[in-house]
Amino acid sequence: MRKAWIVALALAVPQIAPATPLPAPSSQPCREQALGRALDFWVGDWTVTDVDGSKAGENRIEHILDGCAIIEHWHGVDAGDDGMSLFTYDATHHLWEQVWVTGDTSRANGLKHQKLIGVLYAGALRFEGQIVLGNGKIILDRTTLTPWRDGRVRQTIETSKDGGKTWRTAFDAYYNRKGAPDLGARPDGDPR
Repeated sequence: MRKAWIVALALAVPQIAPATPLPAPSSQPCREQALGRALDFWVGDWTVTDVDGSKAGENRIEHILDGCAIIEHWHGVDAGDDGMSLFTYDATHHLWEQVWVTGDTSRANGLKHQKLIGVLYAGALRFEGQIVLGNGKIILDRTTLTPWRDGRVRQTIETSKDGGKTWRTAFDAYYNRKGAPDLGARPDGDPR
């Protein structure tokens, strides 16, 4: 009887196997792919100047998680004009995605989801997504980041209320690296 009780107890208690450690990563898949490094030109600390020459804000862009993600920290000149982006790179599907969020996600530009839809002339990257308004209307939103030979980056954000037939510029500015000579919004210079 005692043997039966011990066997029953042994069967009732789950067997605990020693934990097997995960193998150390042997590579950095996001950094090994050219597309995974496509946003490298934008990483850094920036002073942002609107195309009209006025200061638009400051931005800090940084790699995290072995380059599989990039965080953007935006601080605009207007009170409350702050936001963050998380860009993620899917090394399996070769796809960049972005989530932009502000302190007021109820406003039209307070929360955006975009995907990389193309690499354009001179290594410019174009992201596009939809903003669904409270009334159910959809606004298309696209962002183009263009590296310039002089070290600046131009960011243009456009919106379309007619399904992409026409686009209106919502933001157009030059990013100038902090510590570099301030080139502001000079139109001279070329994309790479």
